Amino acid sequence: MVKELSLILTLVLIAVALVLIWLGWRNRLRRQSDVEPLPEMPAELGAALAVADGQYVATTTAGDWLDRIAVHNLGIRTNAELSVHPEGVLFDRSGAGPVFIPAASLTGVRQESGMAGKFVEKDGLLVLSWMLGSRELDSGFRTRHAGDKATLLTALQDLIPAAPQANADSGK
Repeated sequence: MVKELSLILTLVLIAVALVLIWLGWRNRLRRQSDVEPLPEMPAELGAALAVADGQYVATTTAGDWLDRIAVHNLGIRTNAELSVHPEGVLFDRSGAGPVFIPAASLTGVRQESGMAGKFVEKDGLLVLSWMLGSRELDSGFRTRHAGDKATLLTALQDLIPAAPQANADSGK
């Protein structure tokens, strides 16, 4: 009798926890309903400057590695391929749809040891900072092979300085 009672109590607690998680995610979606739509991917992308397989960790509000962006499936961790093109960056995510970030929207790239529940060795994640409308975001990516990280980082650093200069020139 005690075993059955403890089993029922455990199942009820698990069900309550799952419902609370679902309610929290739904409320986060509602709070973030003002997040602008993702940029359209160009019909054709130039040749990739760098490509790597790995894991798309999540997109968070810039500077707040716990504030996951839930809308547009940006908060879902999934396997992905990250490719850097002259036009921007493409996260080709498995099961969650692609995310394209135009080069002009990129504001920085850095290495971190963790974000949004994913923690790895020192400088194990690439974090891209970018603008979506007036909101600054951080998107994390973990390469499957450590050697790919340096190639991606170099390609991203080369791409990012060109974008602010293009914006400054067009404003004159």
